Amino acid sequence: MSRSTLLAEAPIPDTGKSLLLYEHKDKFSIVIPGRGELMNSRVHGSEKALAELACARMGKLAKPRVLVGGLGMGFTQAAALQVLGPEAEVVVAELVPEVVDWHHQWIGEPAGHPLSDPRSRVHIGDVAELLRAEPAGFNAILLDVDNGPQAVIRRENDWLYGMEGLAAARRALRPGGVLAVWSAGPDAQFNARLGRAGFKAELVIVRPHRAGKGARHYIWLARC
Repeated sequence: MSRSTLLAEAPIPDTGKSLLLYEHKDKFSIVIPGRGELMNSRVHGSEKALAELACARMGKLAKPRVLVGGLGMGFTQAAALQVLGPEAEVVVAELVPEVVDWHHQWIGEPAGHPLSDPRSRVHIGDVAELLRAEPAGFNAILLDVDNGPQAVIRRENDWLYGMEGLAAARRALRPGGVLAVWSAGPDAQFNARLGRAGFKAELVIVRPHRAGKGARHYIWLARC
């Protein structure tokens, strides 16, 4: 039996935890010790669905601007680039700078090297910084941070899913914009918070495997 090879390690700011990047045969995986695998390069259907569903509801725009919270393996960013036009801009915020380096060195190929697309821009830092700094800056905001509103690894991310964070997301959206949030599980309280924040939200259940297999993942699609 072949073993996984540890390629790199990176600290997660403000947590005391680290991300570990492994290679095993034909896949890469990112793991947090004690919490297991966060993602891998073979199973990414729900990450792609996050972008595809949000962009479909955004409608046809001449120069759309999309914010992706969390680079991960790059599949959400790549899916957005695939469905958007040549004048689009996709900004990805990644808290852990080493993850960006990993894309250039190892893990960019499975997603098609989305960081090399001229329509891409990388912000190294907390996605909350961009929500606060760019009112009416985006047509869509795609959040794949931690494992959703309940499965928070970094406590600072509680803000994103609370009333203040949702209010900031509303301000950062342009008229008709879409807030899309990925989650590993359902959360009735978060659904209620979206309503209190002035969003009209629908919850879509998707599968990580395109063949409709595997665990259920959840995507909220919210509009003002």
